[in-house]
Amino acid sequence: MNKLVVQCCCLLMLLLAIGCQQTESVSSKGPKVVATHDKTFLIGLIPEQNIFKQMERYKPIANYLSKRINMPISLTAFPRYGNIVHNFTSMRLDGAFFGSFTYALTHTKLSVEVLARPLSLNGTSTYQGLIFVRKDSGIKSVDQMKGKRFAFVDKATTAGYLFPLAYFEEYGKDYKTFLKESYFAGTHEDAILAVLNRKANIGAAKNTVFELLAASDDRINKELVILARSPEVPENALAVRKDLDDSVKKKLRKALLTMHEDSEGSAILKAFGARMFIQTSDTDYEPVYRYAEQMELNLATYDYMN
Repeated sequence: MNKLVVQCCCLLMLLLAIGCQQTESVSSKGPKVVATHDKTFLIGLIPEQNIFKQMERYKPIANYLSKRINMPISLTAFPRYGNIVHNFTSMRLDGAFFGSFTYALTHTKLSVEVLARPLSLNGTSTYQGLIFVRKDSGIKSVDQMKGKRFAFVDKATTAGYLFPLAYFEEYGKDYKTFLKESYFAGTHEDAILAVLNRKANIGAAKNTVFELLAASDDRINKELVILARSPEVPENALAVRKDLDDSVKKKLRKALLTMHEDSEGSAILKAFGARMFIQTSDTDYEPVYRYAEQMELNLATYDYMN
């Protein structure tokens, strides 16, 4: 019994050491297989929502792509946005569904190549950052945020940090001294819920997650009000390592861009909330690069860890 307890404790410590990261492989032949990085195509996921929701959302796409490129695909979800930049090389990721800022950071540092991003059911392939408060907060302007508590998402997000950073800069406010307190919620979902449930006075998050939550919880629109919106930036896109074999890259791009043309792919896209994937290039991220330039952030040396 003592031996079993020791083994369980060791396993728990190992899980904590990797930051609750979750990895799961999807075989091109159908059943799940154990993740072996030398034999599978490893794709990272950012924590837009909690990592379990992210895994469930992207598994059908990974399964579809696995069959089209004839290679098992393993998904690994990270607990923090910066982890995907920090661990891209050390974990030998082949690609990742990057947020706009994590892509800009990783492209600058590692020259990853973006392939495609989804076009949503409403015909958009971009998102906006939002700054929001409770309707009963009495906060209607930046000046009324003085001495309040702000819920950011993560230092490596456009909507959840870069946009509000630029927002305060525009009004000549140093948020670190202007606000009473600020913290990183970790996910867009948690930042929204923090304001809704009065854990924070003000929050920032991406509009797509805000709208997704509002569709299942009518309190979001009834009790929250949006004070500011950012320019549009590209939705989460698949980018791959620069030295990926060209034949694999071409198969991946083709599988994504033609996914809507067959019944299986179309059904998976609909459940994912998209019509199709569209071609994406580095120039689509110009608004993110402009934000970084405006804030005088050197993306090659930027400290993206919270």
